[in-house]
Amino acid sequence: MNRKTLVLPAVVGLLAPVLAACGGSDGGSGGDAIVVGTTDRFSASEETPAPLDPAYAYDVGLWNVLRQTTQTLMTQPRGDGEPVPDAAEKCGFTDTGNERYACTLRDGLKFANGDAITAQDVKYSIERALAIKADTEVATLLSTVDTVETQGDREVIFHLKTADATFPYKLSTPVAGIVNPKQYPKDKLRDGWELDGSGPYTMKAEVKNNELTKAVFTKNPDYKGSVEVNNDKVEMVFFDDADAMGTAIEKGDIDVMTRAMTPKQVQQLARATDGDVDLVEVSGLEIRYLGFNTEAPEVKDKAVRKAMAQLINRSELVSTVYGSQAQPLYSMVPAGITGHSNSFFNTYGDPSVDKAKVMLEDADVTTPVKLTLNYTTDHYGAATKQEFEQIQKQLNDSGLFDVDIEGAPWTKFRKAELNRQYAAFGMGWFPDFPDADSFIAPFLDKGNTLNSPYQNSDIINKLIPESRGEADRLSAVDVLTDIQDITAEDVPLIPLWQGKQYVATRDDVTGAAYLLNASSTLQLWELGRGVSG
Repeated sequence: MNRKTLVLPAVVGLLAPVLAACGGSDGGSGGDAIVVGTTDRFSASEETPAPLDPAYAYDVGLWNVLRQTTQTLMTQPRGDGEPVPDAAEKCGFTDTGNERYACTLRDGLKFANGDAITAQDVKYSIERALAIKADTEVATLLSTVDTVETQGDREVIFHLKTADATFPYKLSTPVAGIVNPKQYPKDKLRDGWELDGSGPYTMKAEVKNNELTKAVFTKNPDYKGSVEVNNDKVEMVFFDDADAMGTAIEKGDIDVMTRAMTPKQVQQLARATDGDVDLVEVSGLEIRYLGFNTEAPEVKDKAVRKAMAQLINRSELVSTVYGSQAQPLYSMVPAGITGHSNSFFNTYGDPSVDKAKVMLEDADVTTPVKLTLNYTTDHYGAATKQEFEQIQKQLNDSGLFDVDIEGAPWTKFRKAELNRQYAAFGMGWFPDFPDADSFIAPFLDKGNTLNSPYQNSDIINKLIPESRGEADRLSAVDVLTDIQDITAEDVPLIPLWQGKQYVATRDDVTGAAYLLNASSTLQLWELGRGVSG
């Protein structure tokens, strides 16, 4: 491909955590729709009849659809700052123990259909998600909520079960999105592809064979919030693979290319010095890891999991498959997040066959250990298979393992993983919000997103609550490190690598540097049309 210049804005940490004030209805560049491509694919089925319901969706791609339309009290800013009010005019803890959180709604809020939004709608939305308790476990983000109180039409008060300094972040996630009681039943999910809210856009879905093929976002003239909308319409097109998406931007059929580009595509774009497509690199918090069903016979013995942690060569894996687009990761909390600790490296050091052999011998584990590693073929990018081939080779070359690998489409893979049909499996994670809690609690707390049988009582009952009690996140570093050290010793999962984010745009598109924030959230309102260069 013939590409233009590589753009490297240091987005995370340099962008002020303040957005343009009260945008909504005044922006918009006019002109044709800006067309954004992605390889995310979503389908509705008997098992997943309501993929876009805020009480169900728990996937970065689905959330990137919801965030454009379903407004939350708080929202995450461009960079990595703390959340700011959106549907709310103001929010804050009203006690010294971080257990009472109060919000005042903006005056005159209404859903896109014209219905007025009141504090009772916020209460309904939160209580609905908690009551439905979808099997995606997205409701666990709201698990610290005890009761929701309203005072008049604009005051909402959250009484929490325990201190939770991360609660403002959780109110910025789609599960806390404000829904219309007339359109979202109280005790069941809203099936299909309809999506309504009060966010920056309204959305119309184009569907074929129960699969979302295009989402058309039209600027909501009634939006009142903290972001400025710089366009009138954005179309999100869902491609089968990265090659098809790359061809589309080369031909001019789309204006923007997002996740997931292949390593080869990124390399070609980075090297190009001319052409009409720019590449933007953004600091990211995406991680990949191996998860375990710790009750499965193949990996139930902790020594097997520890031996795998001792053998996997992350540096070799990253350099072979992803090059400069990723870096080795030695904890579930990635670099750049307060509380990050290289616990797995501190525990295991450099890869060593001899050390792994001793671990297995001391536990009387017969070698080679027969094991299948499962991965998804269509959810994390085209390089996933190559990644698992490398892990397979590293483990088998040790002589201590006899590993097979097996891929499956995401819908089948995810269902099987949740049903604990896999002993070991590859997963990725984009944080719900940029805080260490979002890399710990979803995997180690009760009702974890993996449906993992692993539970550590100290982590669940003592350390996670202690970490959430620290409003100053630097004060939580010691307890967060303790959690990571326990995880490295027990190995319910093995962190592999941390990735960067990339966006490719045709050169008449503006705002690409702000399209993705630190949590991989798409902010379509940042895109606009400029002068072709």
